[in-house]
This record gives sequence, C-alpha cells and structure tokens, in this order.
Amino acid sequence: ANNSNGNTFDTHGRQISFEHLTRSVARYEHDGTRTVLAHEYDGKSLNAPNDGVVHPDSGDVWFSDPGYGALMDYEGTLAETGSVQPYQKESIYRWEASTGKLYRVADDINKPNGVCFSPDYKKLYAADTGASHYPDAPKNIRVWDVVDGKKLANGREFASMQLEMADGVVKAGFADGIRADIHGNIWASAGWVGAGYDGVHVFAGEDGARIGQILLPEICSNVCFGGTKRNRLFMTGSQSLYAVYVNVRGAHFC
Repeated sequence: ANNSNGNTFDTHGRQISFEHLTRSVARYEHDGTRTVLAHEYDGKSLNAPNDGVVHPDSGDVWFSDPGYGALMDYEGTLAETGSVQPYQKESIYRWEASTGKLYRVADDINKPNGVCFSPDYKKLYAADTGASHYPDAPKNIRVWDVVDGKKLANGREFASMQLEMADGVVKAGFADGIRADIHGNIWASAGWVGAGYDGVHVFAGEDGARIGQILLPEICSNVCFGGTKRNRLFMTGSQSLYAVYVNVRGAHFC
C-alpha cells in the first residue's frame, strides 16, 4: 500500500492514495494499474502526501503534505535532510485534473493533516498537527475560503482542540482525519490525550463550537461516512476499525 495515509475516490470510482513511502499522490485505475498524479513541486520532492479530497465538478485533487512519512522509517522513508520540513515547506496543494499541473494553495499552516470541504465546497478545512514538531504551534482545525474553485483565501482558526476534562484540567490533543456532514458540522478524529478525549469530536459549522464526542478506547486516526445512506460513521483506531450509525448523513460522495 506504499504506506498510504489517506485514501479517497474520484467521481469515476478510482482510488486516490496519498502515499508516504513514494512521497506521491497516486490514482489506481480500474484495471489495477497505478498512475502518479503528483510527486514534486517547484523541482523538489513532496514531503509525503497525507490526506486529500476530490472536487466533483472539476475532478481536482486537494491534498495536504505535512511530511510525516519522511520523518521516520516506520511509516515511510526517513529523509536525510535533518529538517522537520523534509524537502520543502509544509503546504496544501491542488492537482488540476484538466492540465495535470500542481498548485500550492496554502502554506499558512504548520503541518496540514486531514482535509475536507464544506457541504457547498466553498470552504476547505484542515487539521493542523504542527505541534508534533513545533512547540508553539496551536492544536486546531483551520479553514479557508475557496475562491473560484482554484485558490484559498482568508485562512483562520475554525476550532480549537482544547477540551476541559472531567477533572477540570484543560488538555489538547490532535485532530487527524476530518469530514463534514450535510449540516456543515465537522467530524474530527481525535487522540493523543487518553480516556475521555480520544475518539471523535464534532464541531458546529457555524462557529466551531464542540457539540459532541464519540469516545473510543484508543486514538482515532481517521473518519468517513459510509453505507447506502452515508449515515454510518467509520473510525480507524490504532489497531481497530469502529463503526456507528448516526442521525445525520455525510455531506460528500466520499
């Protein structure tokens, strides 16, 4: 699987993988062959693509490149650059389906991780896990306005991952994979704190307020809506796959 971190599908049902081992975004065709969509920017290797989403109108692939797959051999290949930015600044990119060109659309984020669109595709959200390597980085989810379906603008914090625990102590873990429901709420995998925190956090689309949690006995790394009605939430844990039916539907086809 080339240490794929995130996977999604395009409107033709082809799997799009964000591969740490190859530092590439790859598409798997219906006959099983593999097509590399992106592997470098500005003449330099990508760090290690992490997660992405496909815009149904254009077929463009928007993806994050935080670099974790090049920071250790465990989930990729350790880069010999000695930098927490293995090959270049961590960024969010857009691969243009009509031309095959790659565009950097945002670098005002420390380490972009999970990404998703709002239901109307007018906003793009990204989890920032930069505190893993930058001590002063906020643990939050950021949001940008999508301009003309091609660019991002007005980057800002959408939601903080800080949470007051049952004992009154405020703790903050990381969001990882994220998805939107039809009402614009953002469902974020969460972890790296422990009991009472790890699982899924749900944030209101209007103001980023935390409106719910699904607690799991381990770190949750990714989420997606599935099932025939897109009302079943699938959650990947450290060693397990969980699922629960919810009273809302996922906003997107994937």
